This record gives sequence, C-alpha cells and structure tokens, in this order.
Amino acid sequence: MNKVYLGLGTNIGDRLNYLKQAISKLQSNKDIKITKKSKLYETKAWGYTEQDDFLNMCIEIETNLSPIELLNECQKVELELNRERKIRWGPRTIDIDILFFNDIILQEEKLEIPHPRIKERAFVLIPLLDISNNLKINDVHINEYLESLTAEEREEVKEFIGNEEKPI
Repeated sequence: MNKVYLGLGTNIGDRLNYLKQAISKLQSNKDIKITKKSKLYETKAWGYTEQDDFLNMCIEIETNLSPIELLNECQKVELELNRERKIRWGPRTIDIDILFFNDIILQEEKLEIPHPRIKERAFVLIPLLDISNNLKINDVHINEYLESLTAEEREEVKEFIGNEEKPI
C-alpha cells in the first residue's frame, strides 16, 4: 500500500459541504482508504487574492493506485463537484492536490511530487503537521519550512471552528 498525503481546499458556496463530499467520494473508491484527517483551517486566498477565504485541510490515505491513477481520481472528484479552472489559483468548489506519495520524487508535465509549492504555503504545512510529524522535502523537515515563513503568513492560517462538534 502507498501512503499518500492530499491537500484539500475550497472557497465557493458551502465550503464545509464540499470538503465532506470530496472526502466521501474519495472514500467510496475501493482503492483509497482515508487513515488520518487534519483539523480544518480558514485562510486568505493565495496567489490570486481577489476572492473569498478558503477552508483547507490535509488527509493521509493508503492506496494501491499509482500516482497518475490517483491524480485522475482526484480530478474526477473535482469535476463531479463542479470544479472550474478559469483563473490560476482562482476560486474553486474543491481542489485536491497530491502533496506526498510515499518517498517518490516525480516530475512530469501533469504531476510533481512532492507538490512544488508546499514549502511556501502555511495553509498546507500547518494541516500536514496535524497528521504527520516526519515528512521531509530534500532532507528538510516540513516544520523547518513552516518556521521559515513570516509570522504573518503563519498567523493567517486560523483553525476553523464550525457549528458541529466534529465537522468532518
């Protein structure tokens, strides 16, 4: 079984519901088992900033899918949840990124593993640290990347407290 870390984000409509639906659709695939879920975090938009705030989280999964097969499955879930790709880093109902896939380093046109922008995104690093404390990129622990970000970047990632005891 492959151990994989996925990042999920949404900033359109009922954000919590989109995350729940994405997780449910991933779990419904017999080749994917969700083993850990981070807390939810609310963050300002990154890249293209003229949009609503995001809800972000990370999950750990076990799968026997290949990286490309998993990418296809993630993109299928995005399409089922009406993801549109109009603006790079623009608004979306759901975004599912493969962050880590075992210890694989992969650079293909459609997919890079580890995800190439993990190191600069507090909204990915903080939830990742919720579910794993031993992930590294180029022999550097992800906590060190988080510490290298500004205090402002780290403080913009706020734990989301929903209406439910355990939202997802």
